[in-house]
Amino acid sequence: MVGIINLAYLLSAIGFIGGIKLMAAPSSARNGNILSAIAMTIAIVATTVLVVIQEGQLNNIYLLAALLLVGTIIGKGLSESYEMTRMPELISLFNAFGGLCALIIGINESLITSLTIDQSGIKVILLLGVFLGGASFSGSIIAFYKLAGKMKTNFRSKALTALSWIIVLALPAWHIIQPEAALSFQSISMIIGAISLLYGILFAMPVGGADMPVLISVLNAVTGIATAISGILFDSTIMLLGGILVGSTGILLTIQMCKAMNRSLKKVLLGQTATSVKSSGKGEAEQEIQTISTAETASILAFSKNVAIIPGFGMAVSQAQKECFELQKRLEGLGANVKYIIHPVAGRMPGHMNVLLAEANIDYNDIVEMEEVNHNMAQFDAAIIIGANDVVNPAAETDADSVVYGMPIIKAYQAKQVIVMKRGMSAGYSGASNPLFERANCKLLFGDAKHSLNKIIEEVKMI
Repeated sequence: MVGIINLAYLLSAIGFIGGIKLMAAPSSARNGNILSAIAMTIAIVATTVLVVIQEGQLNNIYLLAALLLVGTIIGKGLSESYEMTRMPELISLFNAFGGLCALIIGINESLITSLTIDQSGIKVILLLGVFLGGASFSGSIIAFYKLAGKMKTNFRSKALTALSWIIVLALPAWHIIQPEAALSFQSISMIIGAISLLYGILFAMPVGGADMPVLISVLNAVTGIATAISGILFDSTIMLLGGILVGSTGILLTIQMCKAMNRSLKKVLLGQTATSVKSSGKGEAEQEIQTISTAETASILAFSKNVAIIPGFGMAVSQAQKECFELQKRLEGLGANVKYIIHPVAGRMPGHMNVLLAEANIDYNDIVEMEEVNHNMAQFDAAIIIGANDVVNPAAETDADSVVYGMPIIKAYQAKQVIVMKRGMSAGYSGASNPLFERANCKLLFGDAKHSLNKIIEEVKMI
């Protein structure tokens, strides 16, 4: 029977890896989710059977079934109530639950397991899992509130952070050196658990709004590492593998996002942002812009042979992806070639725009990364920017004092005509002013993107 259990774990591991592979492309992401869910089901069933065979703890099985039912109801309710625009918030919340699990498992293990003086290595691993789980939980909660716009403060305390580290490092060392001291290992694990919650808050609080996607990736990696540590404690291969997969993918994603934003991880986590020492541009209220109507926009698009659509968070807010697809079909009917250009950090998380466009059944072959076309943006007769701001901001290339300076951008300004769809003149997530709006080839179309696109489609139909 043990051989069958190990085979089930192997199949589960293959399912996790295959699921992650399928999630690499929007066209196969749904199947990747299904495969991962099947793999997790196999792992849960195998572990349950193993516990029954080895220990006969049927009461635990009933508890597991009840918790799975409650968790399923909560998860389904949350996933259905959150729109795509709020998906990063939901990811933060789910990640918080993962960290909380690691925290509870670690503290519970310290309370029910009698560890001897000679088992110092296991104690250190257990305490590390407790600390990482607690920090991931409270940090993810802070990220959730910041992404929801319910928390604006960037509070930072080097003294409290340093004190937290001193206590976390000193207590285990003291226990190892003086095992007969007044504080028991169980007490130390609970103290470190409490400090980890404080540290998670101190860790996440300084991170600015524009860097929150990076923080989510970091916390996701931390939760994965905490899970892997739990796998070591329980000698669970599948838990160890799952933790390694989550941790490694979180680390890789963090590196990619920092590269895409031209930000060092150190500066992100310390809450260090570029500040404008001297303004080379005008304030938002002083910008000299040209506006355009939906009829004029339709006319420009109808006579364009190459059209670029650059989506951003504004498209997600207005849920205008289906209208984009309808406009694409109309323009292609007039002989135009339409491409969607995606920036790696467009929206509020990597892949945000890809998922939205896939929802509208837009062919993945029509979606290109900015690296594929940036060298030849002048080929586009028209570029429509829908709610994107920072990712097309030329100040990233020209203004060394700008917050976004050095960040790779989509060079939309090189297109023959640029049409920016915005609700108003508010800045992007970084707060940086965008000099693109003042360029001679750029015009602004104000209004809700979905409503504006519908009017443009109606105008194109009449051409």
